[in-house]
Amino acid sequence: MIKVLIAEDHHLVRSGLVAMLRDLDDVEVIGEAATGADAVDMAAKLRPDVVVMDIAMPRLDGTQAARQIIASKDSPPVVMLSIHADSVLIRQLVSDGIKGYLLKKSAPEELALAIRSASQRELYLSPLICDSVMSEMLGHQNGDAPRKRSDLLTPREREVLQLIAEGFTNNAVAETLNISVKTVEKHRANLMAKLDVQGLAELIRVAFLQGLIFSDLMEPANTAFLHEE
Repeated sequence: MIKVLIAEDHHLVRSGLVAMLRDLDDVEVIGEAATGADAVDMAAKLRPDVVVMDIAMPRLDGTQAARQIIASKDSPPVVMLSIHADSVLIRQLVSDGIKGYLLKKSAPEELALAIRSASQRELYLSPLICDSVMSEMLGHQNGDAPRKRSDLLTPREREVLQLIAEGFTNNAVAETLNISVKTVEKHRANLMAKLDVQGLAELIRVAFLQGLIFSDLMEPANTAFLHEE
């Protein structure tokens, strides 16, 4: 039996995934996480055979949560779910060690295939993205791969950035992360320096365009630029 942890912030979607997997004779859902931070904690406590992770998660996004899980001792393989088909992002995640990447419009049978493959430590990529990802990976095979966008920021800076995008104030960020407001302000200054921006709106815009945050987690007031001509 393959023990699976589901990490998905939308309750209806998460319930659908759980119901789908319960129909499989060889899969058991042993936990459900609604935030990236919860997924990291639950992966350590429950020790699943496979983690199925939505890429756009609150508190700690799925990409960062996946990296933390993969970096842990005796880590379970991670299968990512996303609406995003960004071949650069997928290549980065494969390089980081994920064992599966599916688009949310994939057929239900693909999720079962991905989980079974991941449980054997084999990589599964949805056919909907496989060609573009392989082309991207082969394009860098004979040269140095570009520096990962996420390498610009520390894990804590990524957490602060995501909470800012979700509309948290400095005080709320400090309370959520159990750090001082001064530390939050320092992280914000570091984010603006590293991403070479001058204000909050530009910080959110550049972070989104560089794939560091996802629009479905952002505070509506921070997404106006998505609709600009």
